[in-house]
Amino acid sequence: MSALRLPQHLAEPAHVDSGEAHLKFDLLEEIDCAVGHTERDVEQSLRALRDFDVRGGARAERQPLLDAAAEAVWSLVVQHEACDLTDHHTLVERYRIPGEVMARIGSSR
Repeated sequence: MSALRLPQHLAEPAHVDSGEAHLKFDLLEEIDCAVGHTERDVEQSLRALRDFDVRGGARAERQPLLDAAAEAVWSLVVQHEACDLTDHHTLVERYRIPGEVMARIGSSR
């Protein structure tokens, strides 16, 4: 009668987690939360700018909305680049970012 042997990967001692996986997971959760918050800011600021354009108004009232949209988009672009996502065409298409907003990202008043 031959002896049965467990497959080697089942016979190894249980893996003891060093905590690295937990740390990576926590960091990914934080990044996801921050990007999600910034995406909501982009959506809100672009919606405010579009709503203003529909109802019309003084140019002086529009400038702060344009600045806020540019700031929000800039923050999102920086976060995406920090995650090695350098193609911003998908962001422009997804959020329908106007050219005048893209032309202002990165500039400060």
